[in-house]
Amino acid sequence: MQRVFAIGDIHGCNTALTTLLDMVEPDKDDLLIFLGDYIDRGPDSRGVIEQLISLTKRCRTVFLCGNHELMALSAMDDPEWLAIWQTNGGPETIASYGKKHLAHFFDIQKKHLNFFYRLKLFLFETETHFFVHGNVAPDIDLVHQSIETMTWDRFNQYNQIPHVSGKIMVCGHTPQISGYPLDLGHAICIDTFAFGGQWLSCFEVTSKEKKCFQANEKGESRILLLTES
Repeated sequence: MQRVFAIGDIHGCNTALTTLLDMVEPDKDDLLIFLGDYIDRGPDSRGVIEQLISLTKRCRTVFLCGNHELMALSAMDDPEWLAIWQTNGGPETIASYGKKHLAHFFDIQKKHLNFFYRLKLFLFETETHFFVHGNVAPDIDLVHQSIETMTWDRFNQYNQIPHVSGKIMVCGHTPQISGYPLDLGHAICIDTFAFGGQWLSCFEVTSKEKKCFQANEKGESRILLLTES
């Protein structure tokens, strides 16, 4: 049976990502949906991107674009965005590539730069769920959602209302500082504050018990069943 997983905000936490993938052991039939924010804040953004590129040869993958990737791409051409990225984790990303200045982002390995340029997907759907980095407006069809909403909007009062599609939303972007996913039934936020000393979450969408694998930068791991939370 095909397994479908959703992985929350990694933010340069490569040790947590490695530990998580060792737990899940994805194979060629599995689908891993990454919700964005692969870089910034954490210690090894370069290692994360390298591992994600390698993962495409191991299993099926979907990489959504997060607001931090948008910042990095915008900073290449716009000094104002460069200044914004400077205060939002950009220096940590550049340091992981052995560079000193954000403007040197152009100089990173070509295959890594291509990874960023190819991040053009902001929402992904299955028959029962949809996946997005930030949020969606509950009364607007998924095909008509704005990029700003999908990448920048936080989990908020809108999420008390199920989306008109009837599908379950899985998102990241809004850190759950408790380290536990926020599960409203019709909406689940799995950004569990990996860069802040908590956990990186991988939600097994196809498991009946709503299994969630978690790992942290200490190399520790645990499994939660959201049906018990």
